[in-house]
Amino acid sequence: MSTTPTRVFAARLAGLPILDPQGDHVGKVRDVVVALGSGARQPRIVGLVGEVFGRRRIFVPMTRVTHMDSAQVFTTGLLNMRRFEQRSTETLVIGEMLDRPVVIKESGLRGVVYDVGMEQGRTRDWTISRIAVREPGRGLRRHGQTQVVEWRDIDGLTGPESDQGATRLLETLNQMRPADAASTLHDLPAARRTAVVAALDDERLADVLEELPDEDQVEILSYLAPERAADILEEMSADDAADLIADLPPETAARLLSLMEPDDAADVRRLLTYDEQTAGGMMTPEPVILPPDATVADALAHVRREEIPVSLAAQVYVCRPPLETPTGRLLGMVHIQRLLREPPSALVAGFVDAELAPIRADAPMLDVAVHVATYNLTAAPVVDDEGRLLGVVTVDDLLDHLLPEGWRDRGAAGGAA
Repeated sequence: MSTTPTRVFAARLAGLPILDPQGDHVGKVRDVVVALGSGARQPRIVGLVGEVFGRRRIFVPMTRVTHMDSAQVFTTGLLNMRRFEQRSTETLVIGEMLDRPVVIKESGLRGVVYDVGMEQGRTRDWTISRIAVREPGRGLRRHGQTQVVEWRDIDGLTGPESDQGATRLLETLNQMRPADAASTLHDLPAARRTAVVAALDDERLADVLEELPDEDQVEILSYLAPERAADILEEMSADDAADLIADLPPETAARLLSLMEPDDAADVRRLLTYDEQTAGGMMTPEPVILPPDATVADALAHVRREEIPVSLAAQVYVCRPPLETPTGRLLGMVHIQRLLREPPSALVAGFVDAELAPIRADAPMLDVAVHVATYNLTAAPVVDDEGRLLGVVTVDDLLDHLLPEGWRDRGAAGGAA
């Protein structure tokens, strides 16, 4: 195995896989734990925060880390699966140090911590050796220059934080999958979480919000201005927005629905009329719907769109007009895998699976799960008494409802890994 680089920058470790000696995946790096100590003592890296299966966060001592580079972290494989609990003497580099206001002693230049350089000494202990400081932007430049200086040449690494922004942390979060970003956001100190939420754009915040536990969703929405909260709900999928609104106080829910775009609010209101444990309560009203005269080329063009989730892109639904839910009569669904074998000019209606019966909006959750499992579906169409398509239940939304309540924060709650 190659030698560990002499210096590793902490922010670049976020999201890297943690591997055992055989190269098998153990978890992901979520943060770096440092003991800052007094201003005269070089800060020591005591370990990593890792996330293992089940979204549980564990502590990985640096004595268990055998190799680090820009692609992975190798460990001895002997890791304690006990939930990570931060001590009062410890600081999280990514969660708490990035964007911290500091001053370069010699020049008096003010900036913020952009990254933290870690080095392994002769005793094999890891310490902070360098600090990447980003200067304020000037003129038309949004970001100033970044310079790397010795840790001892910095003032502000210890002591109370003041005016800490979230620019660099935001860059790190934006490189993660929404579920991973949500996990990081969940564990941030309250002030840092507020700063990140304020800085995230609406679309990204909506994606992350969908992956957070219900309590976090309600809390975050409660301290947003009502107008922005309504914008976030519009960016969320209608079924997730409906679940969130159902958890809000009635007067707050009514206020936000009144501020949403009428079409978006109408979808959410319609979903709120169904019991949460039925097909209607789980469905999304925005599947890929095509008319009978659509071609295979039309169908493939629709599912290629980046904003279409994988679970919805696997099937298209052929309906009589109107083509927005509730549609005209559902003629059937077509698997994209089938269309990939057909000529682009062929009509999609010629390949519908009309034998597979759709489910009714009042079908209980267990019946929906049996239907999806029996026919190996990624999504199942939901119709009303007149055979009109109301929406589809995707397998990911079905799992979300089947899993125990609070499954998203099992790691934070100390559930089994």
